[in-house]
Amino acid sequence: MEKVVAFRRQGYNGWRIGHELGLSPATVSRILRRARLSRWRDLNPPPPVVRYEHAAPGDLLHLDIKGMTRFSEVSLRGDGRLRGKSKHPGFLALHVAVDDHSRMAFTQMLPDQKAETTIGFLHQAVDFFARHGIGVRALLTDNGSSYRSRQFRLACQQLAIQHRRTRPYTPRTNGKAERFIQTALREWAYAKHWTDSEQRDLHLQPWNHYYNHERPHGSLNYKPPISRSDVGTTS
Repeated sequence: MEKVVAFRRQGYNGWRIGHELGLSPATVSRILRRARLSRWRDLNPPPPVVRYEHAAPGDLLHLDIKGMTRFSEVSLRGDGRLRGKSKHPGFLALHVAVDDHSRMAFTQMLPDQKAETTIGFLHQAVDFFARHGIGVRALLTDNGSSYRSRQFRLACQQLAIQHRRTRPYTPRTNGKAERFIQTALREWAYAKHWTDSEQRDLHLQPWNHYYNHERPHGSLNYKPPISRSDVGTTS
């Protein structure tokens, strides 16, 4: 058994282990299952989840963008064919900003993900957090083209905000924005059957207000994010 495990830890597959040791595939498989090494992920476990939280509101603001589809009411003919769907209605972009310490969130549904649009959202987000007593000092974004643009870098310099990006293909490092987007999709975008995307989008801001002021947050001892802002009120 020790030799089978040793070969497996060197990266040998079951067939090669059996060939090297003169064992049947069934025997090798049984030994590897017993040692919990029968799957590749057992030899290459995922990296441990590193959770962090900055000490004060505004120390870090997570920014992200989620593409959203426009849609409209589509009816069915008696023969099952679709009506009222002559062309694709297009796309929108859900821009989100989440404060790392308080989990306060600011969202806007905007027409695209261009640098000019993203910069406008950044200014709106900074103003929103300032109204809640939070001064933004640093940003964390992914490597989207708008965040890599020269215009966005200059906008951050003008606002005296430090900007850094995640490593490519590691969205978990911007996890608070990623998690917020999943929550928004589950509790707002896909929470009910909307007749069209305009009706869905009208409910974004009421839901966002509920998220900030009323919704209990597990990592905040089931208090809403507003409880950690400098305003410090749920009213």
